[in-house]
Amino acid sequence: MLARHGTVSAAAEALGVHRATVNRHVDTLETAFQTRLFQRHARGYTLTESGQEMLEVAHRADEMFADLAGRNRGRSGRLSGKLVVTALAGVAPLITPALREFHFDHPEIELEFTATTNLARLEHGEAHVAFRAGAKPQTPDYVVKLFRHVRFGLYASRDYVRRRGGPDIGRLDGHSFVGSVDETSRLPFVGWMRENLSAGTMLIKVTDPQVLGAAVKDGMGTGFLGEHDAARDPDLIEILPPSEEWSAPIWVVTHADLHRTEKVQRFLEKL
Repeated sequence: MLARHGTVSAAAEALGVHRATVNRHVDTLETAFQTRLFQRHARGYTLTESGQEMLEVAHRADEMFADLAGRNRGRSGRLSGKLVVTALAGVAPLITPALREFHFDHPEIELEFTATTNLARLEHGEAHVAFRAGAKPQTPDYVVKLFRHVRFGLYASRDYVRRRGGPDIGRLDGHSFVGSVDETSRLPFVGWMRENLSAGTMLIKVTDPQVLGAAVKDGMGTGFLGEHDAARDPDLIEILPPSEEWSAPIWVVTHADLHRTEKVQRFLEKL
């Protein structure tokens, strides 16, 4: 509570105890661990590196105690608490069916789904379940399983084909493409784009997957989309079919300390 609120008075109020009690417990912990957990300053308290490490462990322990309490509430199958899931926006449609079914079965769980390119630090308690694309995560204490491979294909809108004609892969001059050929990109189809887009093609540079999808669907140009995304839009025309060559693995990642908690296991079953 002191780490969360930053001052002894605010922590004491949140806990319903006297300020002296908070100070005494902090002193006891620092004596037991023989290290400073907080830096004291005029505006309050901030965690030291040791304090941050303790907070991470305490957060996971708190989750496990909450899970234990939930298991013992008559074992009625009614879970409570919070479940935080993070993923790239592009794979959200593959995850939301499991989130929906989980919510229907466990409506008392507070669900939070964050679509972001930022990698949640599970060891810091930033998420219970994370979906990662690309190379298999190697972080110690992470439980990592393959969720599925996402295949990409080349698509254009019906409006684009009506106005510009369907691209002939052998003659792409005069056509517009949406995407990026940056050397730093790890997308599996970027190599094909570098090899096949010539000086006669217009490249509309877009790096955000959501913007890219919207641009292709709005007829700005031809572009690579996830197979699952394109399948939901009848207005898209397949120019090149999805291929294993243009595929990326999606991994489902949990922290070892929270992997066996009831709510995480129930969500993984739905997944």
